[in-house]
Amino acid sequence: MNYFGKIAFGKAAKALQEKAGSRTAYARIEKETRRTGLTDYEASFIARRDSFYMASITESGFPYIQHRGGPKGFLKVLDATHLGFIDFKGNKQYVSVGNFETNNNVSLFLMDYPNKIRLKIFAKAEVITIEDNAELYHELALNNSAAKAEQMIVFRVEAFDWNCPQHITPRYTIEEIETITQPQKAYIAQLETEIAELKAKIQKQNA
Repeated sequence: MNYFGKIAFGKAAKALQEKAGSRTAYARIEKETRRTGLTDYEASFIARRDSFYMASITESGFPYIQHRGGPKGFLKVLDATHLGFIDFKGNKQYVSVGNFETNNNVSLFLMDYPNKIRLKIFAKAEVITIEDNAELYHELALNNSAAKAEQMIVFRVEAFDWNCPQHITPRYTIEEIETITQPQKAYIAQLETEIAELKAKIQKQNA
């Protein structure tokens, strides 16, 4: 598996790194970094995500960014070098899967906004039919999903890297807010109960 920079750093980027004084450090990382695939840490991170951003390349040469969402873990780690998810019927534009026909290089961005973490992945995308791949469909299947599955998309991971937390604004889902505020809600409920009991006691004494 490639080091992320070997794919991301073209000649122009390297020239700018030289000018900025960062090229030596990145060149050393390129030589020293050896990845054999996704580890348990990446797998655990991916399993907790309920969305990701996917960039593909149009036939006109422009990047196309698509947001994909679902229940936590809808993007599944199949093994150390492969990810996959079930593609459900949508607006039938087929921009991303159409792009795969001429260029299957993709870039994935997986965000953890509360903890200010992001995982970047370079991969090769492949569209796989459900009818001829029942075993894979069973592995990728989601529980209690009423949406109509159309096909499956599998990514062969070419490289990945973790980004720094700088400039990531923390954002929270309703579920995360509920979890964070649960202790405060429980404490407020306890206080309200105690207040009600005190009021009842005072009213009884004054009766």
